[in-house]
Amino acid sequence: MAKADLRIDWATHAAAKHAVENWHYSERMPKSKLVKIGAWESDRFIGVVIFGVGGGNSTHGGKYGLNPAGDVCELVRVALRDHVTPVSKIVAIALRFLKKSNPSLRMVVSFADKSQGHHGGIYQAGNWVYTGLTEGDREFHVKGEIFHPRTIHLRGWRQVESWLRENVDPFARLVKTPGKHRYLMPLDDAMREQIAPLAKPYPKRVKQATTGDQPAGRQGSTDPHAPNLQGDVQ
Repeated sequence: MAKADLRIDWATHAAAKHAVENWHYSERMPKSKLVKIGAWESDRFIGVVIFGVGGGNSTHGGKYGLNPAGDVCELVRVALRDHVTPVSKIVAIALRFLKKSNPSLRMVVSFADKSQGHHGGIYQAGNWVYTGLTEGDREFHVKGEIFHPRTIHLRGWRQVESWLRENVDPFARLVKTPGKHRYLMPLDDAMREQIAPLAKPYPKRVKQATTGDQPAGRQGSTDPHAPNLQGDVQ
């Protein structure tokens, strides 16, 4: 396929939501404060790279001597339709775009979902630092959907299987999820040197880490102002 002209710019919430719901396996937008960076090839909207503060303790800024409020964030979604540019290149440019608007940012964390057969190929291609598997998590299967305990709490439900069965869904159950592959991207030389001792050999590929071709999406417009991770950018 011929080379396409790639453009990276801020994406609207509507454009990002459409991309996630149509071109990401989760089909769900994260609920944290988000920075949404869109990608276009030859003026055709192909999707988004989304950064956020992460869920629960997933970012672990303090673990690396970083302030979660501004030093570290999580890459929470890469949602792309059929495209020409390598995913690793799109992510790399999005990282530079993010760093420019957030100069204090020192590291980005991301996870590859082992339960989905993902191994983190796009992070390996981008020279991210692999630090191994996270511990498994607790989630709840309620009304045919999987909910993180945080979401259960936000809905006003108790994070107790018996309570959920009695009050919400008689078939609700607690699910133990496997660990995820953790990748770190340092954004300065000092940070890279600091986390270098944590590096482990990359896991081998199981299957493609991103979704395949999806139905055509709508063209997304861009926001005129660069968002900031420390502000309300949802």
